[in-house]
This record gives sequence, C-alpha cells and structure tokens, in this order.
Amino acid sequence: MTEYGYTNEYLTRNGKPWLPVMGEIHYSRYPKKDWEQELRKMAAGGIGIVSTYVIWIHHEEVEGCYDFEGQKDLRSFAQTCAKCNLPLLLRIGPWCHGEVRNGGFPDWLMKKPFALRANSDGYLAAAHIYYQEVFSRVEGLLHKDGGPIIGIQIENEYGHAGGLCGEEGEVHMRNLTEIAKQVGFDLPYYTATGWGGAVIGDLLPVMGGYCDAPWDRSTKKLPPNVNYVFTHERNDSNIGSDRRIFDGLTFDPQKYPFLTAELGGGLQVTKHRRPVPSAADIAAMSLVKLGCGANLLGYYMYHGGTNPKGKLTTLQESKLTGSPNDLPILSYDFQAPIREYGQITSAYREIKLLAMFLADFGEKLCAMPAYLLSDKKADPSNLEDLRMSIRHDGRSGYVFINNHQRLYEMAAHPSTQIDIQLDCETITVSIPPIKNDDFFFMPFHFPLRHGRLLTAHATPLCRLNAENTDEKWALYAQGEPALRLEDEKDRKHVIMLTKEQALNAWKVKADQEYLVICYDAVWQSEDLLMIQGNLTDDIRIYPAPSFQIPQYERGADHNGWAVFHSLVQQNEESRVRVTQEADGKYTICLEQRLPADGLLEIAYVGDSAEVKIDGELVADDFYTGATWEVGLDRLKGAACLQLIIHAFDKEHEVYLQNPLSLEDRYAAKLIEAKVRPMRRTEVRF
Repeated sequence: MTEYGYTNEYLTRNGKPWLPVMGEIHYSRYPKKDWEQELRKMAAGGIGIVSTYVIWIHHEEVEGCYDFEGQKDLRSFAQTCAKCNLPLLLRIGPWCHGEVRNGGFPDWLMKKPFALRANSDGYLAAAHIYYQEVFSRVEGLLHKDGGPIIGIQIENEYGHAGGLCGEEGEVHMRNLTEIAKQVGFDLPYYTATGWGGAVIGDLLPVMGGYCDAPWDRSTKKLPPNVNYVFTHERNDSNIGSDRRIFDGLTFDPQKYPFLTAELGGGLQVTKHRRPVPSAADIAAMSLVKLGCGANLLGYYMYHGGTNPKGKLTTLQESKLTGSPNDLPILSYDFQAPIREYGQITSAYREIKLLAMFLADFGEKLCAMPAYLLSDKKADPSNLEDLRMSIRHDGRSGYVFINNHQRLYEMAAHPSTQIDIQLDCETITVSIPPIKNDDFFFMPFHFPLRHGRLLTAHATPLCRLNAENTDEKWALYAQGEPALRLEDEKDRKHVIMLTKEQALNAWKVKADQEYLVICYDAVWQSEDLLMIQGNLTDDIRIYPAPSFQIPQYERGADHNGWAVFHSLVQQNEESRVRVTQEADGKYTICLEQRLPADGLLEIAYVGDSAEVKIDGELVADDFYTGATWEVGLDRLKGAACLQLIIHAFDKEHEVYLQNPLSLEDRYAAKLIEAKVRPMRRTEVRF
C-alpha cells in the first residue's frame, strides 16, 4: 500500500518527496453519468489528487432527510476516483463557502438557537451528526482500507471569514478534528485553509491565490495583483476580502510545507464584478507559486459545474441570504480549466505544461529551496524590474522568470546573464530577451542520460520511457533553445518542441509511453485513447506506434514521428431557428438530430441570460463579453428553448473587464445562436 506523509518542506509518497497537482471538482454540481469521463480528463491534464467539497445543504436540505442519490452520491464518486487511480481529498466543512447558499449550511441549521461555527454544545452536536453521516457514506473507502480517500479538510477560512479567532478558534478547529476522528476519519492528511488569519488547529495549512477578486466590492479595475511577484510571503490577503475579519498568518510557515489548495483555476463572476482571466493569467500565477517554493499546486476550481436544484430554495450564494455577492442561480462555470459542460480550455493546456513537468521531475524540485534575486519588498506595482527566482539543491535547479502582470504592461528586458552560487562552483546562466507577458522557467545542470543539460533557453516538459535505453526528454522553447550539453551523445535523447506543440502534447501509456501532439482533447480510459473535438487537424505521435486511429489516415513517418491525417470533413455548424417574441425574449428551435457532445453557442448583449424549457430554468449566465456555451446534453432533447436576456440596471454599477459600447450598455439582445457539434474517436490499444 502507498504510504503518504509530509515533512516541513514537502509531501511524501512512499518516503520520497512528492509534488502533485490537485484539482477541485464538485460531484454534486456535475451529472453522475459523466463523472468518470471528466475525472479522466482531469488526469490527462496532469491532476494527481482530486479535491471536492461535501456541501451540507446539498445533502440535508430538510433536517434529518439525507440525499446522497444521483449526482449527490458521494460513495459512487469516491469509487469512480478509485477507478481512475486518483487519490481524493474531501473538504467536509461543516461550513465551506463555495459560493453556496449560507456557505453550505442548511436553512434549518441557520434557524437553530445556538451559535454557528462556535464551540456551543448544540453546534458541535449538529456537526457530529453531519460528520457521522458523511463518514457512513465513505466507510471502507479510506486509504487505510485500500480506498482513494487520503485526507480531509476541516472547515474553511475559519477565523478569516467568520468563526472564532485566537485560542477560541484554535480550540474549535481541534474540536471538529476530534469529532471527525471519532466518527472514523483516520487518514494521512488533515488540512485547514491557512490564509488571511485563518486558524488551523494544528492541522496542515494550505494556501491560495487568485488573479482577481470577483468578491471585491470595487467596481473598478483592481491594482496589480501580488500573486505575480516572487516572494517568501505565502499569504494572499485578497482571498475572501468581502468577509475578512482578520489578516496575516496564525502559524509559523517554517514548520509546514508550502502547499496550495486554492490557486484560482479561473474566476466565478458575480453580479457586480465580471473579470475574465486569460490562460496566461492562470499559468503565470502558477509558475510564480512554483518559483516561490510551493510544493503542491492545488486549483479551485479546476472543473466548473452547475448548482443542483433545491427542494425548498435555490442553492446559490446571494445577498438575499446575507452573503455579500449575487451569483447565477445555476451556473458555477468558474471560467475553470474544464468548463461547466466539460469544455477544455487554453488554461487547461497551460496548467498541463506544469503538471507534466511535475509528474516526471517534481520529486527533485521538492527538495530545492527558493532563492529570490532581489532584496526589494515584493511590489506588484513595480512594472519595471525583472522578476526572477531560483530553486536549486546546490547541484542543479531552475530559473523562474515572470514578466506577466494581469491587465498591466510590464517593461521589456534585453538579454542578460546571472551568476548562481552552487555547492562547489559558481555558474553563469544566460537569460534571453524578455518581452511583456513572457513567463517561463529554464533548467541548469539538468540530468540527462549521459551527462547534464548545462543551460538552455528551453523548458522541460516530460520524460518518455525512462526504463528504456532509448529514453527521451521532451523540452519546448518559444525561440532558439540554445541547448548546452555536457555530453553530445545526449542530443539524440532530446525531443525539441515549440510552445504551441507542447500546449497540445499529451503523454499516453500503452505498450510504452508515447507523446501525442493533438489539438483536440485527449484522455485515456483503461485500454482506450479518447479524442474529442473537431477531429480535423493532423495528429503526430512519438515514437511511431503500431496502432491506427479511426477517422484518420496514416502518412509517412518522419524522424520517428507518425503523422495521421484527418479524414473528417470540416464541421458544419448545425442550423437553429430563432424567433424574437419580445424585447430580450427569443425562441430557439434546434434541429432534431444533434450530437449529445455538441454545444449551443449564444452570443448576446445584456446583464445576464437564461435558457428555459417549458418555463423551467435549465441554464443561466452573467455576461462577460464571451460567447455563452451550453451543453446540448443538458437540454433534455427539447426541440425549442426559451432564451431570456436581461438588460443591465442603470442604478447599479458593474465592473466589466470587456466593456460594452454606449449603444449596447443597456441593451438586451441576441447577436447569434448556433450549434457547434463535437466529434470523438477511440483508439483501442
């Protein structure tokens, strides 16, 4: 059985340093029938641990009436994680936030006469009953039983966003932990969020960082974000600033590894703030966290979802229930790497670059401390200086460079050199010219088969077939890679890719490991390779395999690569018929023969939009300027839909990152509706 643990520097697996990537998906916000497919997409993106909230109000909306059926079936979700070989961390609350009604508390609990999130006997008794019910659903699936569950998170932002502070808060966290252990949660990891003054009750603290703050009360562009600056400061005081009661850290960071659980994989828009993160926004922030010494990249959210429909009320966060923000009733898309309906995004591909690297080389990176190259205090408003850090173990390491600051332009920098003091020598590393929005890392003294890659203007991606004599190291570069090899025999063991190729690279395991360059989504399902998308671009595979790809014709192999040419004709967008019934109200009629994997694309102008079927709300959206996509399989086979577009209220200020023209500012109109079919093919090994 795998052994999990941690030191004050990193997590361990079987006694060795372990630097996984963790991604959050909420099972109760996604259809059960699609769990396995979506988890396999997450694994293909490099996710090594799945995290999920167990949301109290989703399971006990009516006191004493538990609902663990359908997409709320926690046990089945854990079993599906096990089937996909993905360890699972449960965030069991009792309070979670998660942009849920009452922060996850059921309405009936809110009406109780005792203080909530406190050490009152009544509340602790209620938490005990809830924890016991959750445990009963996963009993036998803990790691010690051979199951996938390796840890739990107790509470969320406790002492930062509500709850008790100081010693009283610490006691409360210890009380909840003891209750969790009493009911049966015996696990390798017990975690607590550590940012913003949250108390941790002797648990393992996990940190966070978001590229913007949709919860901030401002309706203006925010100042430069600190998460793009290399620093030894782990705290992001912007998280939960709408609820903050304290700031700073309540623990000694030197006693714990630097772990993150809430790096924003995207941003959930609110009624008053509509930021739109780019793939570079997410990727540069992730790279900076690695360069700061983080030894776990955990994303919230990694996969978007849809709020379930309540028995008594809607279940979204809203001002009507005392929350500081209004959110869509249904959509919890989060602009995540995998979106609400399973769409793969460019942010997914950027994160995948880091995840592939960490899967093969993270063990050594774990033991490399971070060194900052400037004594200046981290200042994100300084857009002139070059931002750089180094992680090394005295023998080899990496230089991290970030010249991306979300929504702000950074100064360009000419090529330069830096000296790095190692255990037995000082080496000189050349830095290529750096443009605004560049972010990357480069190795030095990187071990290869015969010698070392001394320096390079390139980034390691992965290692292929490490047990073979013909093993390969894949690297990518945006320009000239400038490889300096200690032994020229290693050149034949290096595969050089462009950044674009690397973004579309997938490591696949069959009879051996293959590198697949494919512009569509790729994931493995046991002995199947699944490819989903337009299926119109060539696919390249290294080393050239013996298998074929249905709907593709194999061309001539080139330099060890097999090239497969698509036989699929370019997708024709399925037609829809649109009728305007009134201002902002439309009927959309769809063709009857539509693929379940397709998307209904709705381009509109307005504050928000809703899709209804026979008066029932099935999808909603807050306008950001992006085309709204709705999964066809959620439309219940309906031939006609009602689209309702709401105009912005002139009395309420809203921050739009993509502002509207004066003509459209208070309009409510449909620009275009169309269907984008999705194809898939399967390769059986």
